[in-house]
Amino acid sequence: MNKNFGKSSVFSLFKGVPLSYILVALFLLQILLAVGLTAYLSISNGQKAVNEVASELRRQVANRVEQNLETYLSTPRQVLRGNQNVIDIGLLKMENLATWESYLIKQLEIFPDAIALTVSNEQQEHLAIQKLNDRQFLLRFADKLTGYDLYTYRIDRQGQRTQLPEVIKNYDARSRLDYQAAVTAKKFSFSRIFTPLTEPTLLISASQPIYNSQGQLLGVNSTQTHISQIGDLLQNIKVGKSGQVFIIEPSGLLVASSTMEEPFRVQNGKPIRLAASQSGNSFTQASAKYLATKFSNFDQIQSLQQLDFFFDGKRQFLEVRPLQGEPNVNWLIIVAVPEADFIGQIDRNTQTTIFLCLGGLGLATLLGIVTARWITQPIMYFSTATKDLANFTNSEDSVVIVQGIKELEVLGGSFNKMMQQLRKTFSVLSTKNEELELQVKQRTQDLKQEIQERINSERRLGQHNQALAELANHRAISEGNLETAFKIITQKAANALEVERVGVWLFNGERTKLQCISLYERRNQIHSAGLERNLADYPIYFKALASVRTITVTDTRTDLRVQELWDELLEPNNTVSLIDTSIWVGGEVVGTVLYEQIKVPRTWELSEQNFVSSIAEFVALTLEVCDRKRAESALREAKEAAEVANRAKSTFLGNISHDLRTPLSSMLGITQALQDQVYGLVSEEQRQYLNILESSGKNLLELINQILDLTDIESSKIELQLAATSIQGLCDSSLSFVKHLAFQKNIQLSVQVPEELEPIQVDERRIRQVFINLLTNAIKFTKEGGKVWIEVQPNSTNEYIFFSVVDTGIGMLSDDLFKLFQPFVQVENSSTHRAAGTGLGLVMVQRIVELHGGTVHAESQLGKGSRFTVKLPWKKVGEWVVRTNY
Repeated sequence: MNKNFGKSSVFSLFKGVPLSYILVALFLLQILLAVGLTAYLSISNGQKAVNEVASELRRQVANRVEQNLETYLSTPRQVLRGNQNVIDIGLLKMENLATWESYLIKQLEIFPDAIALTVSNEQQEHLAIQKLNDRQFLLRFADKLTGYDLYTYRIDRQGQRTQLPEVIKNYDARSRLDYQAAVTAKKFSFSRIFTPLTEPTLLISASQPIYNSQGQLLGVNSTQTHISQIGDLLQNIKVGKSGQVFIIEPSGLLVASSTMEEPFRVQNGKPIRLAASQSGNSFTQASAKYLATKFSNFDQIQSLQQLDFFFDGKRQFLEVRPLQGEPNVNWLIIVAVPEADFIGQIDRNTQTTIFLCLGGLGLATLLGIVTARWITQPIMYFSTATKDLANFTNSEDSVVIVQGIKELEVLGGSFNKMMQQLRKTFSVLSTKNEELELQVKQRTQDLKQEIQERINSERRLGQHNQALAELANHRAISEGNLETAFKIITQKAANALEVERVGVWLFNGERTKLQCISLYERRNQIHSAGLERNLADYPIYFKALASVRTITVTDTRTDLRVQELWDELLEPNNTVSLIDTSIWVGGEVVGTVLYEQIKVPRTWELSEQNFVSSIAEFVALTLEVCDRKRAESALREAKEAAEVANRAKSTFLGNISHDLRTPLSSMLGITQALQDQVYGLVSEEQRQYLNILESSGKNLLELINQILDLTDIESSKIELQLAATSIQGLCDSSLSFVKHLAFQKNIQLSVQVPEELEPIQVDERRIRQVFINLLTNAIKFTKEGGKVWIEVQPNSTNEYIFFSVVDTGIGMLSDDLFKLFQPFVQVENSSTHRAAGTGLGLVMVQRIVELHGGTVHAESQLGKGSRFTVKLPWKKVGEWVVRTNY
């Protein structure tokens, strides 16, 4: 049995400590464990109880707030749903809004939360009642009788006008945001919170689209309520002693608060929404900032969150609950309660526990001292004797005699026997100990050296990473500013790599020399440039640059690749080591970055080689950015010049056309008068000349008009008048314009349109002009007895519709198709070179179609005819977004 307790892991902790201290410490340890465990359990249970109470309180408050909000938000739904029911049973008509006036006034009296009720229909009629106080209202209406002008009256509860009206001309309620939002949603929905222009407050609007039994939209019914009422609800809810409740939007803007703070600020007479993180209440502000730190985006909060944080050194409880029961109402309910509201009694109990522990410790110390003295007195002699025996140089016959306690007597006998064996082994252990000490000392020195090398390596790597990060974020590199960028690059590289000189050298255009663009000297902290190295003087060095990406030289005196530089460049500057990395741009070497180490030779580590390669990439990136900036600048200047030329061309054509059209119109008038023999009889020969003159004048006038139209299109002066247009009617009316031309050549006209197509939103006159131009060209190049027809076909998704004008005419070569849409160009062959025309018809077709967001495509085969296809956007009328200016 092993009785050597002194070397066990537990008792070794008390080596050198007096036994009296150990006994006292053990007594104290027992008391500390018992009392400490009791105190811990007491405090832990108290803290757990606080957390549970705080959690339950937050949950109850949040439930109450959520119920109040749901009740508050349900009022607009009830109002609008009741109106829908009244419409369904026929008591109110959407076609006659005048009957709504007294009904809406009664509704505002019944529902005090609502401040305004509006109703608008698809006939551009609008009626709105706004509550000013309990006895006065504002009436706004627009209908057919007012010419769709909006009149505003101040009225009493009986609907009597008490103030002259204000008038807004040509008012269309269908353009209102709440009207369009309700039509788009096709169901009841809330708007975003907004600030009115008339008073400093926050409002929210609810809208309900009204449909008839066939699903046709009749109009929209809306209501507006104050957000401040939510704050009144929150102020009536008590949250502990000093807790708060506030509501925010996912954007962080404050909706309402249980404090007296308004959720907006008045700036220059206008209400400005207030973010919760900018609240004047420090607790609200701290809670919002903690949530912004916890959640980078409040849209991430999709479920209940119970959190806690520290504010002013005290713990605070938070509960965040999303409110998502209503459309567009994505608010967050936040309940914030300080832990101090619950922890007071726990703190007092903790103080009592601490005082009891201190009393127990004092009593245990007193008892330990008395007991220790009773136990340690008999063994003091044994302790003194063992100290004398600690020196093995004493006489080997020395023994220890202890009397008194039986256990100590046995210990003394064992000690004497062991001493003899210890003396024998002492000399051996001394020798071994000296050897071990030498080995440990040597190993310690080796470890210190390795640790220092690793520290230096990590420090250099940190410098490299910091320099690269700063270069990556530097504005001069991203903008391609070569001079500034190269100065920054060379300076950062020299400091990070701890070398004396760093230079950026670039090849000239003929690649016959290297020119120093930027050279930084670390000791003097100066930049310079202008040095040159000719290929003829250093052929081996230039060849080495082209063959490898990095030239790493530890000793410049012995490396053959840089021997040519030794006498003139390296030795005068005392450069003993260098590293040279090539700059690659566009697959070729455009230069090099040279790093020079002076005085002390240096072995370049792998991390340093990687760093210089990264620096070369930054130089290459700067060169590429600079080239791109120059190209962009040249392209921008060319574009501006082209735009100026195009405007000048348009102005010139417009001015010339206007100047020519006036005298030409006069000439045609005089020619017509001569043909009608207003100035006397005209011979047959004169009549023929007059016909020729009239025909030429009309052709010239048509060319001038087309030039003017083309000029207006290219200068964006044309305004499209978009309207719902029947596709069948558009095709029929276009064919009717060219019937006389087809009749003259006995050409058969037809149209192929699918049945029951929805109307298309276009400028009818402009698109008819497109079809007439295409039909005229088709008839012109179709021989007698041929066919010309229109095909209409929507795509599978009804997103686009295709109009094709097809003929059986002479056709053309596919190589000539690209000329069709060029101004003043006509495709000529053996059959077309005699045809009249200006060469602007198809150009006008293409411009008008592109204004409508469409395209034109031509297909043709020589001798078999042509097909011109117009592709236009096509949607149902209710889904079309009208564009008015191009």
